[in-house]
This record gives sequence, C-alpha cells and structure tokens, in this order.
Amino acid sequence: MENQELFNNRTDLSDLRNAVEQLRAEIAKIVVGQNQMVDLILSAILADGHVLIEGVPGVAKTLTAKIVARTISSAFSRIQFTPDMMPSDVLGTSIFNLKNSEFEFKKGPIFSNIVLIDEINRAPAKTQSALFEVMEERQITIDGKAYKMDAPFIILATQNPVEQEGTYRLPEAQLDRFIYKIEIGYPSVEEEEKILTGFHQRKSSNDLSTITPILSGEQIQAYRAKVNALHIDQNLLRYISQLVNQTRNNSALYLGASPRASIAIMRGAKAMAAMRGRDFVTPEDIKDVTYPVLGHRIMLTAEKEMEGVTAKDIIKDIITKIEVPR
Repeated sequence: MENQELFNNRTDLSDLRNAVEQLRAEIAKIVVGQNQMVDLILSAILADGHVLIEGVPGVAKTLTAKIVARTISSAFSRIQFTPDMMPSDVLGTSIFNLKNSEFEFKKGPIFSNIVLIDEINRAPAKTQSALFEVMEERQITIDGKAYKMDAPFIILATQNPVEQEGTYRLPEAQLDRFIYKIEIGYPSVEEEEKILTGFHQRKSSNDLSTITPILSGEQIQAYRAKVNALHIDQNLLRYISQLVNQTRNNSALYLGASPRASIAIMRGAKAMAAMRGRDFVTPEDIKDVTYPVLGHRIMLTAEKEMEGVTAKDIIKDIITKIEVPR
C-alpha cells in the first residue's frame, strides 16, 4: 500500500531534466569537458547552495561561472577580491545625503542574484567576515538594519590553490558555508586539442553573447521546491549520518565535518537525483556529492599531511568502510 501511494505521488521532473540538458548544451558551446564541475554547479543551484571552485589560473574557473550566470536571466554582479579590499566594498556603505541631512545606505555589489567572487582568497580575513551573514542567512545587517537578499541568491567563488603567492587561507567557518568545493585539474590532451580548435574557430574570442538564458529566477525557485520534495529513504539518511560521523572519530583528522555537512550531502544528493530524472535518492547520488561536500570541511593532522595523505584519501577510506544500504 505504501509503495502504491509513493508511486501515485511521484514528482514529474521531465521539465527540470530538460532544462538541465539545455543548460549543459549552452555551457558546452564554450567550455570543453569539465562535465563534473558543471553538474556540481547546477546541482548546487538547485540545492540553494554556494560553490567554491579551486584550480590553477587558466583552467576556465571564472569563465564557467560567468557562462552559468548568463544561462540564468537574473541579476548578476562580479567582485574581484584584492588584498586591499574592505567589507564596505562588498556590502555597501551609508552615505550622508546633504539634501535631507540623513544617511542613506548605498548597496554594494553583493546585492544581486548571482554573485561571482573572483579569486576570493586574495582578500584578508576582515573582508571574508563580511560574507558570513549573507552566505548563511541571505541578509546583511548595516547600522542595526537588516537587508534581505532577493531569491535566488547564489555565490560562485573562485580561488587559486593556497600554496600560490598572495593568497590567504579562508576561515573554516566560511568554508563550511559553501555546499561544495570543486577542484579543477588540467585538461587531457584530447580536451586541450578541442579547446584550441574551438578557440581557433571562434577567432580567439569567448563571445558570451552566444549564450542563451534558459532559466528565470522564478523557475529556479520552483525547481528547488521540487528538489526539496524528493523522497529519501531513512536508511540513506542513516548512511549520510554515518559518513559524516566517521570524520569526527578519525585518528587522521583533527577537524571533522559539522551537521551542516550532513544537510549539504542530503540536499546535493536530492539535486543530483532530480537532474537524473529520478524523484528518489540512491546511494550513488550520495557518493557523487560526498567528496565535494566534505573535502573542504575536514582537516588532517600534521602527521598525516607530512605523510602526503590528502582529504580525498580519507574520504575514500570512509566510503569504503561503511556498508552501502540496500
């Protein structure tokens, strides 16, 4: 009877899946490969999460984020983070109006629907702290007054590896506010050949005017409601809890993941399932988002770092040890 009821209540995801296919096609007009990065960004948008993209310069981090923004017909702003940047450069500031002798708040570039923060780890901790409230609560408080962000509100941030010159390590509390950290490597020989061919055919320009908007802000909100309504079995919720709990009881780690990570895995897995046309979550959906959700939330002990162990190694070990629900 329960299965029959579940069958009757199935969510129609055909329009969402078609929209995702269109989004992929638009992005592929310019970006070669990077399919995993694209799918993770799209799932983060559906899961109402912010994304951190890390990679060496020149691997299309910023370009991909700009193209994704263009496929959504909502307000867009770009902020280039620099070492001398102040919180007011991001949030805005109060300006004295001589006409009425009152202070008026002039909104900063963070007031948008899709915000691209380029090289986020070039700015110091003082500027990073300006993002804490807006990333979590979708509002900022200036002079005792709260200003709500219009939905959807998504931050797509890029950063260079922390070993590079002129970078700061982001605070743990801020990293925890990103649903995913996506690490991008160099393309393969075949992919690089396609990049060169495409660049040659476009006469050396990445013309973003060829990108057609696919989704509106209202559609994103509607799709998010569908994603939230997806079915996830109790066994899978226990599986997620076990995965995250293992990061807190691991001799190789001195910082484990918070309950926010568990929620991020669940939301990300639901979004992945919806993008694949399913109205229920499978263990595979969970595994596909576990690495990008946990990778930036755990910290290895000094001994393990010296041994050359990575966060990915630890997560892989945890996934291997925990039995997958049937």
